[in-house]
Amino acid sequence: MTVKVHGIKNCDTMKKARAWLDEHGVDYEFHDYKTKGAPPELLRGWAGEVGWEPLLNRAGMTFRKLPDNEKAEIDQDKAIALMSAQPSMIKRPVVEADGKLLIGFKPDTYQATFGG
Repeated sequence: MTVKVHGIKNCDTMKKARAWLDEHGVDYEFHDYKTKGAPPELLRGWAGEVGWEPLLNRAGMTFRKLPDNEKAEIDQDKAIALMSAQPSMIKRPVVEADGKLLIGFKPDTYQATFGG
């Protein structure tokens, strides 16, 4: 199984997800979109699979600190531009695993996807 994990290295949720994958022997490639970026075409591809709403981390400080006018009337194009410019606004982790896209860390979902 080919697994690519996207996120930010120092994020607590990322640490939990990576620990789970390590403990269950899942090999993965890690892409830190804080340092390597999150190109709009990648985000558009994900949004095409799961929609843009699940990808946008509205609970995070980066989003909450935005001026109200930037938070208003968000559509897919605006969300992708925001997430690409400030990758901290992307929910973490995003895991690509053999055609599946997992957003966030839920041990039950990981168990169902990877076994172990």
